[in-house]
Amino acid sequence: MNDIYDVVVVGGGPAGATAANDLSRKGHRVLLLDRAGRIKPCGGAIPPRAIQDFDIPDHLLVAKARSARMIAPSGSKVDIPIEGGFVGLVDREVFDEWLRDRAADSGATRTDGKFTSVGIDTDGVRTVCYVNGDDGVKRTVRTRTVIGADGARSAVAQQTVPGANDTKYVFAYHEIVKAPEVKPQDYDGSRCDVFYQGHLSPDFYGWVFPHGDTLSIGTGSADKGFSLRNATTSLRTAVGLQDAQTVRREGAPLPMKPLKCWDNGRDVVLAGDAAGVVAPSSGEGIYYAMEGGRLAADAVHAYLATGDASCLAMARKRFMRAHGRVFWVLGIMQHFWYSSDKRRERFVAMCRDKDVQKLTFDAYMNKRLVRSKPLAHVKIFFKDMAHLLGLARV
Repeated sequence: MNDIYDVVVVGGGPAGATAANDLSRKGHRVLLLDRAGRIKPCGGAIPPRAIQDFDIPDHLLVAKARSARMIAPSGSKVDIPIEGGFVGLVDREVFDEWLRDRAADSGATRTDGKFTSVGIDTDGVRTVCYVNGDDGVKRTVRTRTVIGADGARSAVAQQTVPGANDTKYVFAYHEIVKAPEVKPQDYDGSRCDVFYQGHLSPDFYGWVFPHGDTLSIGTGSADKGFSLRNATTSLRTAVGLQDAQTVRREGAPLPMKPLKCWDNGRDVVLAGDAAGVVAPSSGEGIYYAMEGGRLAADAVHAYLATGDASCLAMARKRFMRAHGRVFWVLGIMQHFWYSSDKRRERFVAMCRDKDVQKLTFDAYMNKRLVRSKPLAHVKIFFKDMAHLLGLARV
């Protein structure tokens, strides 16, 4: 109890492990607290920007997607090649553990435990309580700062940060299945399939993502009455994988809106799903989690160096400055285009356009809205309007 960590990172997913690694490399004393055996449902896609920014080695990529296929309610398909690159696919069970090991190699202390509460010691030092995973004993550590990276509905956030429940969620569910030796017709291990069909999700989408020897097949919805399991079963049947061996099943909420506040103004800052940084429309979270973890680490490093608690607010400010507009655009897109099968049909049809495809993938791969071709944006605007008004052919 007399020892004081510089920071306790609660949660060892991509956000927490990245923050712990960065702070350890800067020479800080870090405790990384994570509950063993926790795997998040995730398609596992990471763009080249993430591979580059966070030094992800090639051996962690269980597959490289070279194209994407969008399937409309009518069954019509739009194939989109990923020109000049690929989207990496990772197995979260292996990927997340590698990130935690990297943080430990950089000097972070790893602890298997379940977070229970934060508090203040008699001398004013922040405390973190957890139940140890090895012996079930409740333990308390002292720390100068806390990074809450404990996922959606973060317990750290709910105990320390105002407005922590002020966000919307999509509930995601997927099944990891073995790729069969005899592949179904039209199977492509280098293609990500995205199904925009109301019977698979009334407000999101279904997916089939290749993971090398396995696949992630799943769906999501904010409608609590919608059966994600039944929809996933239907999707498996549709793609001819109903008899494939199921490796594991996972479900969890995904936040669809960044929280308005990520820190408590004193010694706690949030990162990853705890801060609400899963992209609307696409549900992409790995890159944004790692980016949020890095920004949280930068904010904590500045605070520890200066003692100025206002430094913690810089994590959110920097993230929203870089990605806020993208999240806003994607939120509008999800709200409008995913609201009915009629609109989903038009959305998929719109994506046949080469300008739309190029700008969409440029933005996805590089994590910024592309401004290099203003005439293409003008063309897309008028094409969007034609689809919105029902004037374009589907």
